[in-house]
Amino acid sequence: MSTTTLSAGVSTSAPSRPLRTGLVLVTLLTCQLMIILDITVMNVALPRIRTDLEFSATGLSWVMNAYTLVFGGLLLLGGRAGDLFGRRNLFLAGTTLFTLASLAGGLAPSATWLLVARVVQGIGAAMAGPSTLALLTTTFTEPKARIRVLALFSGMSSAGFAIGLILGGLLTEWLSWRSVLFINVPFGLVVVALALRYLPDAVRRPARLDLPGAVTATAGVAALVYGFISAASNGWGSELTDVSLAAGAVLLAAFVAIELRTAEPLLPLRLFTDRNRAAAYANMFLGPMAGMSMFFFLTQYLQEVRGLSALATGFAFLPTAVLMFTMIRLIPRLLPRFGPKPVTMLGTVFMGSGLAVLTQLTTDTGYFPLLFVAMLLMGVGIGLAFSPLNVIIMSSVPSSDAGAAGGALQTLQQTGSALGLAILVTVFGTAARGATGSAPQVLVTGTTTAFAAAVGIAVLTFLVALTFRGNRSAA
Repeated sequence: MSTTTLSAGVSTSAPSRPLRTGLVLVTLLTCQLMIILDITVMNVALPRIRTDLEFSATGLSWVMNAYTLVFGGLLLLGGRAGDLFGRRNLFLAGTTLFTLASLAGGLAPSATWLLVARVVQGIGAAMAGPSTLALLTTTFTEPKARIRVLALFSGMSSAGFAIGLILGGLLTEWLSWRSVLFINVPFGLVVVALALRYLPDAVRRPARLDLPGAVTATAGVAALVYGFISAASNGWGSELTDVSLAAGAVLLAAFVAIELRTAEPLLPLRLFTDRNRAAAYANMFLGPMAGMSMFFFLTQYLQEVRGLSALATGFAFLPTAVLMFTMIRLIPRLLPRFGPKPVTMLGTVFMGSGLAVLTQLTTDTGYFPLLFVAMLLMGVGIGLAFSPLNVIIMSSVPSSDAGAAGGALQTLQQTGSALGLAILVTVFGTAARGATGSAPQVLVTGTTTAFAAAVGIAVLTFLVALTFRGNRSAA
């Protein structure tokens, strides 16, 4: 099995400098928020992008898919590359690439230009993202401090979805769709400047990069997501759908076989030997499949059925964002006291309840009380259900595997979001094709059916949470 050998010498860290942990935390969390925002900030701008750059109806979805596919597919490689080449180096290179691609995307004169920029953004995010989490883990070694910063990281990742819709609405309404990309440039420059001055690095070690694993993992995830996207637009009987799903399954099976045999795996399977960590990884995949669907489907409902502007649509998600951040503050206190099991189970119940409320939408549903109640339930639910998972996964992982563990965590989160959305869009499309009535009624029928399927995924997430060890020390 072929691999690429890295430099035989062991590189030392950057020259000694005072460790300013507050600035390190701000730098890393700002980068993570910037990366996550780009997944949803474009949502409310899509109608204007379509008009300005003359996208086709099917091509427009690739403004979102081009970023999420590349980001999710390359995260494992980015995580292990940070372990081998230096996390600080990967973080700086990835943030710089992401910033430049954002500038290029904002200047896009054509649809093709924008899609290429989104692909490059995804590459940069996959380089920086895993190193962000690994640097947090290795910088904050005191147990209470580590729990606090990992909870902040998780909350920033989750709340970023809601904040992206609010920010996207503000920028699109007040300026233009291009500003949702330009906004990354000043933030990216600040992050790079702070990282160059204050960010520590870990000692690198000689190793071999698992390129066969990287190719099969990336191609397998991309093929599965593309297969579900094809099913949504072409139906389950499409040859393209069948071939894509089959290829994805075969490639992921090959990836597991490669990881079992290689001496330096891209994804060390020992990360899954701990019961709590394995359950947390599973819920990091399943939870976003259910919870993140709310942002996509409600955005369409609020604009196309209820006639809200981009700005009003963004602010409709404000209760969710506020409660997510509130839960961030509570997690460092709740997790050591109660342990991961009750916290995650309670969060999943709230999330599932919010999704169940959304199955009652009609063409005449107002924001108060039904949508407002759903927003509250989802804010509490996502905040409690997801935030403990980062802590469980990263708090006990060996320093040498921190990048790989962070890459796996973010891969499962992004892949779960992408696959979940693709599956639920397929459910939506099937229900909508069989519906009768006006266009808004058809959209509502598809939306409520998709939310019902999301409730089913939330139930499965709850069942996985039952497998956590109940003792508090597991946190």
